[in-house]
Amino acid sequence: MPKAGLNRDAVVDLALALVDEKGLDALSLAAVAERAGVASPSLYKHVGSLAVLRDLMSTRIMRKMTHTASAAALGLSRDDAVAALMREYRAFVLAHPGWYALLPLDPLHTPAESSEVAEAAMEFLQVFISVLRGYGLDESQAVHAMRRLRAAVHGFAALQSGGGFGMAENIDVSYDQLIDMVTASLPR
Repeated sequence: MPKAGLNRDAVVDLALALVDEKGLDALSLAAVAERAGVASPSLYKHVGSLAVLRDLMSTRIMRKMTHTASAAALGLSRDDAVAALMREYRAFVLAHPGWYALLPLDPLHTPAESSEVAEAAMEFLQVFISVLRGYGLDESQAVHAMRRLRAAVHGFAALQSGGGFGMAENIDVSYDQLIDMVTASLPR
């Protein structure tokens, strides 16, 4: 008999909370089952495997990132919108490093069983594409601009969340300078 209130969404919620608190290395079906107060085999009624659970979590994370990025850029354009997206992206990574570590490096090219992950990733990219349209970029130029932006944010946030910036200078000043570098690379 399934535990009352336990369903696929609740299992994903429990798994996300576990990763947020203890990091990605703590994620296992046994650990999620323990949080749910059920035996591990009971989770298979809701998620078929750890791989399925990871895909469900990645999809949820990508959709949350899409929502926060959209809200950050709403009503802004060009450099202001890019700066808002970069700040929100970094803030998300710093707030949820375990979640971010769960995301595939190339979510658009995931196995067929992970098509929801690719779909959610494309929704996230559409936010950036919409902002970059304000610069009059063609499709190829937009791809290059998105790669620069992602590499800048990902690299900075990964270094920061991993404790890679130990010098006394203000990290936010450095990040603002990085935003200036990225926006300066876009057409004027």
